[in-house]
Amino acid sequence: MFNDKVLVCKDCGNEFTFSASEQEFFAEKGFTNEPGRCPQCRAAKKAQSRSNHRGGFGRQERQMYPAVCSSCGKETTVPFQPTGEKPVYCRDCYQPRSRNSW
Repeated sequence: MFNDKVLVCKDCGNEFTFSASEQEFFAEKGFTNEPGRCPQCRAAKKAQSRSNHRGGFGRQERQMYPAVCSSCGKETTVPFQPTGEKPVYCRDCYQPRSRNSW
Protein backbone atom coordinates (compact mmCIF):
# COMPACT_ATOMS: atom_id res chain seq x y z
CA MET A 1 0.00 0.00 0.00
CA PHE A 2 1.33 3.40 -0.99
CA ASN A 3 0.89 6.74 0.82
CA ASP A 4 1.36 10.26 -0.54
CA LYS A 5 4.89 11.60 0.02
CA VAL A 6 6.12 15.18 0.02
CA LEU A 7 9.39 15.54 -1.94
CA VAL A 8 11.63 18.52 -2.69
CA CYS A 9 12.43 19.39 -6.32
CA LYS A 10 16.17 19.33 -7.05
CA ASP A 11 15.80 22.15 -9.62
CA CYS A 12 13.52 24.75 -8.03
CA GLY A 13 13.58 23.62 -4.38
CA ASN A 14 9.78 23.62 -4.08
CA GLU A 15 7.92 20.82 -2.34
CA PHE A 16 5.62 18.61 -4.39
CA THR A 17 3.46 15.58 -3.66
CA PHE A 18 4.43 12.16 -4.98
CA SER A 19 0.94 10.68 -4.82
CA ALA A 20 0.10 7.09 -3.93
CA SER A 21 -1.24 6.54 -7.47
CA GLU A 22 1.99 7.89 -8.99
CA GLN A 23 4.01 5.60 -6.71
CA GLU A 24 1.89 2.65 -7.83
CA PHE A 25 2.45 3.61 -11.48
CA PHE A 26 6.22 3.88 -10.90
CA ALA A 27 6.21 0.43 -9.25
CA GLU A 28 4.24 -1.12 -12.14
CA LYS A 29 6.77 0.28 -14.62
CA GLY A 30 9.68 -1.06 -12.57
CA PHE A 31 11.03 2.39 -11.67
CA THR A 32 13.03 2.22 -8.45
CA ASN A 33 13.85 5.92 -7.98
CA GLU A 34 11.48 8.60 -6.79
CA PRO A 35 11.10 11.64 -9.06
CA GLY A 36 13.69 14.32 -8.36
CA ARG A 37 11.80 17.14 -10.08
CA CYS A 38 8.36 18.63 -9.55
CA PRO A 39 5.85 18.24 -12.44
CA GLN A 40 6.57 21.78 -13.71
CA CYS A 41 10.36 21.29 -13.78
CA ARG A 42 9.93 17.82 -15.30
CA ALA A 43 7.82 19.32 -18.12
CA ALA A 44 10.35 22.12 -18.67
CA LYS A 45 13.24 19.62 -18.79
CA LYS A 46 11.33 17.44 -21.29
CA ALA A 47 10.53 20.46 -23.49
CA GLN A 48 14.18 21.56 -23.43
CA SER A 49 15.31 18.06 -24.37
CA ARG A 50 12.87 17.97 -27.29
CA SER A 51 14.02 21.34 -28.60
CA ASN A 52 17.65 20.18 -28.47
CA HIS A 53 16.81 17.16 -30.61
CA ARG A 54 14.97 19.26 -33.16
CA GLY A 55 17.78 21.70 -33.76
CA GLY A 56 16.73 24.21 -31.13
CA PHE A 57 18.75 25.55 -28.25
CA GLY A 58 22.14 24.03 -27.63
CA ARG A 59 22.70 22.81 -31.15
CA GLN A 60 25.99 23.84 -32.65
CA GLU A 61 25.84 25.52 -36.01
CA ARG A 62 27.53 23.49 -38.75
CA GLN A 63 30.68 25.14 -40.06
CA MET A 64 30.52 25.86 -43.77
CA TYR A 65 33.46 26.42 -46.13
CA PRO A 66 33.60 28.49 -49.34
CA ALA A 67 34.02 26.58 -52.59
CA VAL A 68 33.57 26.93 -56.34
CA CYS A 69 31.28 24.43 -58.07
CA SER A 70 33.25 22.09 -60.33
CA SER A 71 30.33 21.89 -62.75
CA CYS A 72 28.97 25.44 -63.20
CA GLY A 73 31.70 27.57 -61.56
CA LYS A 74 29.27 29.23 -59.15
CA GLU A 75 30.51 30.20 -55.66
CA THR A 76 28.92 28.09 -52.93
CA THR A 77 29.48 26.80 -49.41
CA VAL A 78 29.90 23.19 -48.33
CA PRO A 79 29.98 21.47 -44.90
CA PHE A 80 33.56 20.18 -45.36
CA GLN A 81 36.96 21.66 -46.10
CA PRO A 82 37.56 21.18 -49.86
CA THR A 83 41.02 19.76 -50.57
CA GLY A 84 41.01 20.11 -54.36
CA GLU A 85 41.45 16.36 -54.84
CA LYS A 86 37.76 15.71 -55.61
CA PRO A 87 35.14 17.81 -57.39
CA VAL A 88 32.83 20.00 -55.32
CA TYR A 89 29.32 20.83 -56.49
CA CYS A 90 26.78 23.50 -55.59
CA ARG A 91 23.33 22.38 -54.43
CA ASP A 92 21.80 22.77 -57.90
CA CYS A 93 24.49 20.67 -59.62
CA TYR A 94 24.81 18.08 -56.83
CA GLN A 95 21.13 17.05 -56.55
CA PRO A 96 20.73 15.80 -60.15
CA ARG A 97 24.00 13.84 -59.79
CA SER A 98 22.93 12.14 -56.56
CA ARG A 99 19.57 11.09 -58.06
CA ASN A 100 21.22 9.70 -61.24
CA SER A 101 23.76 7.61 -59.37
CA TRP A 102 21.17 5.08 -58.14
